[in-house]
Amino acid sequence: MSSPAAGAGEDSFEEFYAANFQPLMLQLYAYTADVGHAQDAVQEAFSRAWARWNTLARYERPAAWVRTVALNVARNRWRRLRAAQAHARFHQHPVVEGPSPDRVALARALATLPENQRRAIVLFHIADLGIAEIAEHEGVAAGTVKSWLHRGRLALAAELADLRTGEQHV
Repeated sequence: MSSPAAGAGEDSFEEFYAANFQPLMLQLYAYTADVGHAQDAVQEAFSRAWARWNTLARYERPAAWVRTVALNVARNRWRRLRAAQAHARFHQHPVVEGPSPDRVALARALATLPENQRRAIVLFHIADLGIAEIAEHEGVAAGTVKSWLHRGRLALAAELADLRTGEQHV
């Protein structure tokens, strides 16, 4: 890998990296108490330094810039973690029980219906939409919706009866 500023300053980026990675990583490890987080922060800082190497190579102490960036990366990570933990504490979702056996049977039975009949039944019986609203939503005549509902209910009743007795339609 060649440096974007080959010849800029006394050291190439590769030499700068080789000379400074380990000491900076140890400093960040002492700060974070986590080797993985320290390595991530230092690598991120060196990535940012690489993009600015033409400018940084002229700094009196480019390693100080990398250290500052690495510390900021580690601090920002802690802030995000604290915010996520606070959010999780204050926005805990209650544990919701799974669906009842009847609801599972209904979902299975609905899945066997043609899509237009299934959609009509769901919109009418679960979403509480009227025939006219479903017709408008589907772009069909009200009579078509009534037909879908009638056929869907008949097929649904037969399917639910079969599920109760253990039979299956093929």
